[in-house]
Amino acid sequence: MKWLLLLLATPVVAEPRFEPVTIPSHVYDGGWEHFVGGGIAALDCDGDALPELVAAGGANPVMLLHNRGDMVFEAGAFPAITGASGVYALDLDGDAVDDLVILRVGENVTLKGDGACGFAVHDFGVPGGDRWTTAFSATWEAGRDRPTLAFGNYVDRDDPDGPFRACDDNLLLRPQRQGYLATVLTPGFCALSVLFSDENRDGAATLRLSNDRHYYVSGGTEQMWSLTDGRFLGPDDGFDGPSIWGMGIASRDITGDGRPDLMLTSMGDQLTMLSTATGLTMAPFDIGTFAQRPHVGDDGRPSTGWHAAWGDVDNDGDADLFIAKGNVDQMPDMAIEDPNNLLLNEDGRFREVSEAAGVASTYRGRGAVLADLDGDGRLDLAVVNRRAPLEVWRNVSDAGNALSITLEQPGGNRAGVGAWVEVRTGTTVQTQELTVGGGHAGGSVLPLHFGIGDADSAEARVIWPDGDVSDWVTVTPGPVRLIR
Repeated sequence: MKWLLLLLATPVVAEPRFEPVTIPSHVYDGGWEHFVGGGIAALDCDGDALPELVAAGGANPVMLLHNRGDMVFEAGAFPAITGASGVYALDLDGDAVDDLVILRVGENVTLKGDGACGFAVHDFGVPGGDRWTTAFSATWEAGRDRPTLAFGNYVDRDDPDGPFRACDDNLLLRPQRQGYLATVLTPGFCALSVLFSDENRDGAATLRLSNDRHYYVSGGTEQMWSLTDGRFLGPDDGFDGPSIWGMGIASRDITGDGRPDLMLTSMGDQLTMLSTATGLTMAPFDIGTFAQRPHVGDDGRPSTGWHAAWGDVDNDGDADLFIAKGNVDQMPDMAIEDPNNLLLNEDGRFREVSEAAGVASTYRGRGAVLADLDGDGRLDLAVVNRRAPLEVWRNVSDAGNALSITLEQPGGNRAGVGAWVEVRTGTTVQTQELTVGGGHAGGSVLPLHFGIGDADSAEARVIWPDGDVSDWVTVTPGPVRLIR
């Protein structure tokens, strides 16, 4: 297979290195309903350009970690919410302040942010339901000031014949003049990650659902819902979803063709799907991202992947890959000592560096955040663990230069969710889509991070959600705000 790689001509940089950060203790815990989940979101809730962290706790309360700078975090005041499986941050009402959606085993909760890291339960018109919710995504459809929301549900706890073959239906909520219009997406196959994305770059987002075969057992697949057609897509539409133990979705153009490629985490193989002119195709095995067994220790049983995140950790101009790993609890057929992966992108092949980088934790990893937490232009890392403390690492790599691009436009979708940002250095063009969703039970609307190597400037432009294309502008390393 031939696929295009457009790489920056940059010098070799040192190996990535991360240092652990001491934080207030937080543990994601609980019974079998919290074997999955454990999401975390990063958001700048007080406007100081330093992201805070909000982590689900399962049987323990949700925790807000207030970022005081220089990687100092302290526990912040937060509503007492237990039963949470996931956390997503986005601006639900267009007031330029991020709010929160808390996914729960039971009624979901929406919280309004006040711009000073205060959050209060607020009725945005979003029905809370009473399901076992494990996945979330949002997009803004044309002409709407409020987002369209998707909630992915896991096993139907009310099914007396469950839990196997008892997957619950999922829910699509479209904003109306008052409240939301609900569409039940059935059948459901136990969604653990959902993502709105314009995968084929036709200007219309579709909803990808990644489902857990452990509970649907047979007869289910990955799914794709068309907002335009109001139905699931199938092979006749060019979508042929595999049947996997789907845990998480990560989307990023890693081949340089301007279309998103995918990482689908699972038990066993982590599936990398590469974009082509006719759709997605499985990456060759030797790309190095399948990460099917532990790379540390002598446990040869298959790995269990959860949250995946693309990000340029060494700022050399191409996207590396982090995967949080960990046994569901004590599944005997899967690895127990299951280290996280940090896969360094080297000319389109990926090399494992997590042990040397210091992030190969063997706790039962779940949700994760890969974001610049200290504002130094390098991506840091936070991982929620089941029955073990939340871990945060500071990126201290000898890395290249980077851009941190924030979008702003009028209307309800002020952050420009659904936009595409292109960064050009010489003949190389990097492309990222601004999305909210995917991952495993956690996600955020954060500035888009672009490594540019040793370049001291670059050009950037935006393809806004309605298709309007901005002019190229010259930008320099550091924070960049592109305003429509």
